[in-house]
Amino acid sequence: MDKVKDCTIDASGKILGRLAVEIANVLRGKNKPGFLRHKDTGESVVVFNTDKIKVTGKKMTQKKYHNYSGYPGGLKSRRLEEMMERDSRKVVWNAVFGMMPKNRLSNKIIKKLKLYKSEIGR
Repeated sequence: MDKVKDCTIDASGKILGRLAVEIANVLRGKNKPGFLRHKDTGESVVVFNTDKIKVTGKKMTQKKYHNYSGYPGGLKSRRLEEMMERDSRKVVWNAVFGMMPKNRLSNKIIKKLKLYKSEIGR
């Protein structure tokens, strides 16, 4: 078995969706010639400066994230702006996880993603 390499990505100034596609492809191993859909052949990814990502249009005020507790009246909605203030890592994680295949392998793959709000070591 080959060694797992780290891929480091600086998220400052990058658009959220395009960054998420890039991260998802490296996590799954789609950038390698030996890609297999049923195997975890990807690298681990470290992303820093998640506070400095950009979104296009009016998404900062219009895009909403929903969370349902399962109880009546338990639907909570937050705008992207609020989510970025709380924890920008969660926004990037949700975008990347949404681009993963909907199977058990995606739960193993997403664990190789490490997110940091600022630069590493600062």
